[in-house]
Amino acid sequence: MSVTQSVASPLSRRDFIAGAVTGLAGTALGNLWAEDQSFLRPSALPALPAKIRSVIYLFMCGGVSHIDTFDPKDRRWEGTFIDAIGFGDNLAAMKRPVIPCRRVFTRYGQSGTPVSDWFPHVGKMVDDIAVVRSMYCRESNHFPAVIETATGHRGRLLENPTLGSWVNYALGSANRNLPTFVNLGRPTSPVQLTGGYLGAQYSATPFQSGATPIPNLYPPNPIQRSEQSRRLDALLDLNRDFRAQYELESAIAARRHAYELAARMQLSAPEAVDFSDEPKHVMAMYGIDQKETDSFGRQLLLARRLAERDVRFIQVCHGGGGNGRWDSHSDMKSHAPLCRETDLPIAGLLRDLKNRGMLDSTLVVWTSEFGRTPWSQNTTGRDHNPKGFTSWLAGGGVRGGTVYGATDDVGYEAVQQRTYIADLQATILHQLGLDAEKMEVEVNGRPVRLVDRFADPIYGILS
Repeated sequence: MSVTQSVASPLSRRDFIAGAVTGLAGTALGNLWAEDQSFLRPSALPALPAKIRSVIYLFMCGGVSHIDTFDPKDRRWEGTFIDAIGFGDNLAAMKRPVIPCRRVFTRYGQSGTPVSDWFPHVGKMVDDIAVVRSMYCRESNHFPAVIETATGHRGRLLENPTLGSWVNYALGSANRNLPTFVNLGRPTSPVQLTGGYLGAQYSATPFQSGATPIPNLYPPNPIQRSEQSRRLDALLDLNRDFRAQYELESAIAARRHAYELAARMQLSAPEAVDFSDEPKHVMAMYGIDQKETDSFGRQLLLARRLAERDVRFIQVCHGGGGNGRWDSHSDMKSHAPLCRETDLPIAGLLRDLKNRGMLDSTLVVWTSEFGRTPWSQNTTGRDHNPKGFTSWLAGGGVRGGTVYGATDDVGYEAVQQRTYIADLQATILHQLGLDAEKMEVEVNGRPVRLVDRFADPIYGILS
């Protein structure tokens, strides 16, 4: 019961659909559109019972310091020189001193989970959060680590799709008029948006809050709906032969899918981003109309509204561009404004989902491409650290108030219940009803998988 479909198959489109329906039992392909534009449901149910309807994936670009946020350490090690053998590109032996952590940690909720004073609002929601302190990846530089985090694979030997694209391919759309995979905010790398070998039609659709949710969605001169429909019908007639000949060209198919979806989104997307029906107290919950939190708060409120409308995978990137704003080499104080920008909106999102009865059906994931080291580079900042960092999950069948795994005494390396980044992806897929072990596609005659073949869901945090 694997998702096994040759990406480079020479089948006609009609034969492809017929083969998908008859030969892929136990799979969910979705997002295929017949020539009359009728909407097709996935060909079969997922392999596992789905626990959630949507994922809101919060990605902090640049590497958040776990030591200063969700993984407190004993200050007795400050100033002590520790081994940093094999770190980064330099495999030579070296020792570096542990620098002070200036944060104050407070125990919150019934669980008593400690959270830094940089995240006081998130701390108040900690009984709904499972903190995974034993994350690790293998890449120590931003762009390779972002690729690894986004796709579950190292490097670009194959054009591996990002996680949201795989969800798009495997499950299809639950809302005919909105995309399956949406991105809000600027990512670090285009890889975070790509459909890879699955095809461009499965890549992310960029959304933004405001009157125009998608750039270039509307024609320059607004036309009546009847006239627009007439033009679209004429265009479909003109393109019929062309589409039959070039359907398997990924870029052409993606462009066609985009235009068809855009036509429907011209009616649905504006309503999704219109906050005029939101009560003032809800807007305040997200920090909207407050200087530091307004932008990210609007993105997270839009994320909730998209989840309400059955968008399956909503990726929200904070601080993207370049190496990412969370990249704090020179001074850990640069984390402070970023935490203020995100703390209240994230807590507001969790509280709003809970108040609406949506938290059980929505999985919220918070992560970064790696953490930061206990030492600095001759400054008061911290270096990249792929060997140990923190991610957390909330809602969606997760056991709140849980702390899973641990790094060593100084926060350098994951040592208990080590959790590879692909395990986090496998957990997200598991909650969506998808078994990562059984999901593969064929690329140029070779079966390939979304995530590392030894990745497993983090069962210790699941209820």
